[in-house]
Amino acid sequence: MRQQRIMRRFAGLVAIIIGFGATAAVAQLSQPSTPNSATQLRLPEEFMVFGERDPNVRKPTAIINGDIITRTDVDHRVALVLASNPGAQISDEQMQQLRLEVVRNLIDEMLQVQEAEANEISITEDELNQAYSEFVGRQSLNPEQFATYLREQGSSENTLQRQIAAELAWTRLLRRRVNPFVNVSDAEVQDIVDRLESSRGQTEYRVSEIFLPATPADEAQVLAQAEDLIEQMRAGAPFAAIARVYSRASTAAVGGDLGWIRPEQLPAPLDQAVQQVPRGSLSAPIPIPGGFSIIAIADQRQVLTADPRDALLSLKQVSIIFAPGTPREVAEPRVAALAEATQAGGGCGVANDIASSINAEVVENDGVRLRDLPEALQEAMLNMQIGESTPPFGSLDQGVRVLILCGRDAPTQAAEPDAEVIMARMENERVNRRAERYLRDLRRDAVIEYR
Repeated sequence: MRQQRIMRRFAGLVAIIIGFGATAAVAQLSQPSTPNSATQLRLPEEFMVFGERDPNVRKPTAIINGDIITRTDVDHRVALVLASNPGAQISDEQMQQLRLEVVRNLIDEMLQVQEAEANEISITEDELNQAYSEFVGRQSLNPEQFATYLREQGSSENTLQRQIAAELAWTRLLRRRVNPFVNVSDAEVQDIVDRLESSRGQTEYRVSEIFLPATPADEAQVLAQAEDLIEQMRAGAPFAAIARVYSRASTAAVGGDLGWIRPEQLPAPLDQAVQQVPRGSLSAPIPIPGGFSIIAIADQRQVLTADPRDALLSLKQVSIIFAPGTPREVAEPRVAALAEATQAGGGCGVANDIASSINAEVVENDGVRLRDLPEALQEAMLNMQIGESTPPFGSLDQGVRVLILCGRDAPTQAAEPDAEVIMARMENERVNRRAERYLRDLRRDAVIEYR
């Protein structure tokens, strides 16, 4: 059960690290009673040797301006991608395509690091250790547990640290070579503000995209690939992770995120698709000039209009956690008792008494934005009154929960356009575009050999 929870959390983690340069019942490493120089190898106490193997395991896969990307590098990065979708069935053809995409990302990463070094930019060991520790800390694990999980998935700490170091170096390079030359005028910002005001009340959507280029010769193959990717994402693979690996759009580096967009800002037929795809869902492959697009709709709202989904909720969560292996026939009476007790009324004032009577836990949660809840819970709680509760939800593995609504702070007025936020967003978009051109120039000038 814990293995499943860790892998689900790691799925979000991989969505962050792929393309940017980064948890299983964790076994405790046995400590020898006397110093042993081989301890750092973390060798298992018992093991078998499976056949013979060429000792040259670091066989080059690509050489970029003289620097080598090894097969081991590719294997470890592929392992990170696969860890984001545990249990997925990957065909040999899909695996081959995944490896090609990973090699492409590793080449880009190598070019970024080389360019940073050419500009005398380096990341110190202390800076890397701090960034890595902060990253691991956000996963609610200690470094040893996280390292164990990475190795169990066929990857390593070094792989993740190299990605983090590359992203830090590239970001620092952009701040020196690109950011100072990006300017946004007050007139441009005011134009955006005026357009927002004229669009007040219109619906806009939070859209993400994956673009797969295609030619008449390979159109059928690319369409099949798009359908495979949709199947993987519907099975649980994060959209952002898939976009970073496969998308050829300029938004690939940010997981395909297009931000908040009104349909008329998109070309046909994407403008129609965003209005037809339900919130929280994916589109089918959409033929567009030059290839196929897949879009995901994360949310929708009305421009500059107060949205009830922005309400802040005060909640009490009553949870029943079942022991591993609890049969359904044993769990169902407790779930029924939870539903009956919370639906009987009394609200948050009786939550602790209910929990005591059925051996449940109570957690108070204040300041929860309704929009941040899962879609199914948003719909259930949108029209709930104070003191009412949701139906039980969850699973035997993760526990069954009920949310009781203790209070609601409705949004009193719509947010007005913030010129500083608009300027920062425009500057960031221009930096990203220049960074992509910068990387294209590096690819064009690179000497790359494949082995």
